Formats: sequence, structure tokens, C-alpha cells
Amino acid sequence: MRRLLTTLLSAGLILAMTSCATKPADETPYQTASETVTIVSPALAETEYPAENPPADEDPGLGDESREESSGSQQADEDGEEEESGVTETAATQTKPAVQSPDEVRAVWFSYLEFETMLKGLGEEQFRQNISGAFGEVADAGFNTVFVQVRPNGDALYDSDYFPWSYVASGAEGQDPGFDPLQVMIEEAHARALRIEAWINPYRVRASGNDKPLSSENQAQKWQSEGSDDVVSFSGGLYYNPASEKARELIVNGVREILLNYEVEGIHFDDYFYPTTEAAFDQDSYDRYKAEGGELSLSNWRRENVNTLVQQVYRAVKETKSSAVFGISPQGNNENNYNKQFIDVAKWLANEGYVDYICPQVYFGFENESAPFQRTVEEWDRMVKSDSVKLYIGIAPYKLGLQDQWAGSGSNEWIGTRDLLCKMVEASREQESYGGFAMYRYASLFAPDAAVSGQVAQELSNLKALMQ
Repeated sequence: MRRLLTTLLSAGLILAMTSCATKPADETPYQTASETVTIVSPALAETEYPAENPPADEDPGLGDESREESSGSQQADEDGEEEESGVTETAATQTKPAVQSPDEVRAVWFSYLEFETMLKGLGEEQFRQNISGAFGEVADAGFNTVFVQVRPNGDALYDSDYFPWSYVASGAEGQDPGFDPLQVMIEEAHARALRIEAWINPYRVRASGNDKPLSSENQAQKWQSEGSDDVVSFSGGLYYNPASEKARELIVNGVREILLNYEVEGIHFDDYFYPTTEAAFDQDSYDRYKAEGGELSLSNWRRENVNTLVQQVYRAVKETKSSAVFGISPQGNNENNYNKQFIDVAKWLANEGYVDYICPQVYFGFENESAPFQRTVEEWDRMVKSDSVKLYIGIAPYKLGLQDQWAGSGSNEWIGTRDLLCKMVEASREQESYGGFAMYRYASLFAPDAAVSGQVAQELSNLKALMQ
């Protein structure tokens, strides 16, 4: 019966797609009984990102000319499997709405940038009030999933045996904030029938320019003091070495820990993998590999290092909590993914055992000269060869009201709009492997700068109508 209902609802969703500015999609496949920031400039990472496609956990900035123009495109996938739960409220003996597996994932990213203002240095009561209000806005708008960044810099916004408390929680790495932010977020998300996925940066400990001190508990600090190449210091940043078996084991153990101790619906990675193309980054490890008889080129060896981690994380997710999903949100430009991040997305999308979904950051407009939105999502859709992989599309409301520096003749496309986000969702829904979309990020939609707040409000109103 559930499968039949899902099929009928999915068909209704497709039939309901018309002009997003004038008519909402009435047959929403995901409904619940009770639906219910300041932008902080981050440290720049060593990786070069095209201006159209900033890393998902960074403040996109307002046109960083140091980022090169994107000329490629991308493909992706998604998943929507999750655990059903009926949790009972302790304060008010009412039954919370069950968290169901939606036919369409409608996600919002919450990065550490949100938590800089919502969480850092605050007590549990104030944080709960902040995140409750934010999740309430998200659920009321019609979204059903949140990606919350719980390990931004080799640290944790939860009680971990492997990673120190994040400075984003208390203000100083290793300092216990006195409560568990992830547990609070899970409770507040599930109270609103929101799925919640734990967003992790696997390798980054400190990006270039981030001089926050490491705690003595930080494994990267320990390895660095021992002179181990399990962690790599490069160009002012510090990273777990993708070639290190110990580093992979640490990352996988951290994933298992979250799934064992917290009722999350999934594990989510973004687009941070290798931070540079420079051979010096891991020269010692590669020389050792070659000396032991390895035959792969440096680039292919790096890709296999990442593939190994992705496979191990996927296996850990399924072994620890079979209902949980594992997905990755790479750059929208797949040429960058392959040649600069050293990730073989095509391999992940053609074979089982890597990801449940892919969520490319298609942060381009329809009029972008080098990577127009429509063409880009179609190319990502064609990349998905495995029936086990779904495609989510990452969308960029942070660009609303701003000039898109690298879009060529389409640079003004994001200015003065009212239904651009709707059109992007509708174009995404047309793809065969489509399973959902994600908006980067919460503050861009619900706490925008005053200069663009009117436009964003109109965009959000139309998007909300599309999701009801």
C-alpha cells in the first residue's frame, strides 16, 4: 500500500508542474500532520573554485576575482531513504510527526557560518531557541531536510571520542560547551518532521588562513607533533592525508560514531577533497607508493585514495544503520572535480557501493555563458548510470540580487527576479534520476542582507507555493 501511495503521489507531483510563479504544486508527496545571520567571511581554502561554484560551507563572497572562471559542467544524484520514527515530546506529551522518506528531498544547508551566530558561546537554551526558530521557518516553507555541518574543521559539534569539540560551539577548540548541539538539532528537526543529515568535511583540519589554535586532543595535532605524514601541512592549511590508512580509519570511525549515537537520517560530504593540485602536497606518500611498485599516475593515485574513502564510508553507513543514506555534494563543474579535487564522480554514479545520492552545486543561472543551468543539470543526469543513485541539484539563492561576475552576458540574471529558484527546481524535476534539491544556505533565504531582502522574500514566497 505504501509503495502504491508513493507511486500515485509521485505521479501527482509530475502532473502538478506548471509555471512556478503562478501555480503551486498541489500534490506534494511529502506532508506532515504538524509542519511546523549574519554572513561571516570564511578563511579562503587553498583549492581554486570558480566564482559560480563556491564550496558549500563557505561564504560565497561577492565576486572573488581570484577564483577562475568555470567552463565545464556537471552531473549528480540523490537519495531520500530514511528511517521512520515516532518520538514523543517530553515537555508536552504530544506525539511528534513521523519523519518519513520523501519522494522529493527539499533540503537547506546549515553551515558553520550559521552556527557562528546561532551557537558559538551560547548556552543550550539560547541555541535551542535559535535553531528551533530556524528549523520552524524551513519546515513552514515546505522543506523537509536539513544538512547541518557538524564537523567543519577536523572537530565536532557533538560529543565525540575521535574529534575535539569545535571552536564554533564554545569559542575554543576542545572546550565542552556544556550540552550537545547535534542532539538539540536532531530533537528540533524531528519535532518538525524534518530529516537531518550530518554534514562532514572529511580531510580539512584548518584551511589556509584559519589560524584558530588546535587543542591537544586533536588527532591532527598529535600526528603533526610526531612528524607523521598522516596529516599534511600545506600553504598555511592542515589536512588529513587522503593517502593515509590511519586517516581514513579515523574518518570512517567518526562516521560510525555519529550513526551509532545519533538519530540522523544520513551522512553528507561537500566538495572539499584534495586542497591543491601541487605535487608537493603528498610527495612523500606518492614516492613511497611508487617505491612499493605502484604504477598509477599521481592524479589517478589521488582519485583512488578518495574512491577508497568513499567506499569505506558507504560501507560503514550501511553496516551501522541500513536505513541511513550517504551522499556527496561536489562542485557543479565536473572538470574541476576530476582534475582539481581528484574525485571520480562518474565512477560513483555508474557503480553501487559509493553513494546513495549526488548533489552537485549547480550554482549557475540559465543564461550563464559557460555552464547554463539547464544544460548542466542535464549533463549531470546523463552521468547517473546506477539505479541505486539519485540526483539532487544544489541551487544558489545566495546569488539573488547580485551580479554574477563569471556568467558573461548572463551576469545580471540574478538581479530583480521573482521566480528564478522555482524555475530551477522545475528544470531539475524534469531529470530522469532526479530525487530532490538543496538550497545554499539558510541565511541566504531566511536572513538575507537588507539590500536584497525584498527580492528574496518574493522568491521564497513563490518557492513555498511550489512546495505546498
